[in-house]
Formats: sequence, structure tokens, C-alpha cells
Amino acid sequence: MVAELEVLSEWIPEQMQPGTMFVLENAGCVGEKDDPYWAVLSCPGCGTLGLITRKQIAGLLAVICGSAGCAAQFFIRDSVIVIRKPF
Repeated sequence: MVAELEVLSEWIPEQMQPGTMFVLENAGCVGEKDDPYWAVLSCPGCGTLGLITRKQIAGLLAVICGSAGCAAQFFIRDSVIVIRKPF
């Protein structure tokens, strides 16, 4: 699993490798009012693309991969991936 995020300045899907993030142009305008979608993240484990929210980017909520074949759960702390510890 990639340990650090790479942020793209423009949307180029071919460059979305595991651990790559692209901040949406309409960040904060889509999703729940209290915690809108903020970026697209390529899972650092498997590379599956998914939307993440402002609270997930801030490290307040865990990011969980949406792929059926990946069980990655992690927090984002200052662009570093921190694996979520089991309860």
C-alpha cells in the first residue's frame, strides 16, 4: 500500500495511480451539506477511484475502499496514509 498521497493539479485519469488525489473543481458543492465531496482518491491499496469528503481529507473520518476485492481502511493525516487499526 502506498504510504503518501500525490495530489494532481489537473484531472488526467491515466495518471491516477494508487494513492493519487484530485481535488474537485466544485469541491463542497456535491453530497451532504454537512460533509460534501471534496476530491477523487485512487485507493492506495488497489487503485479503485472513489469520492472522498472534506472530513475524510481532514483525517476526521476513515476512508474505506469501495472495491469488492479490497479491504483497505485508512485515515489521511497531512497527506500520509495511516492504516486504520482494528477495534
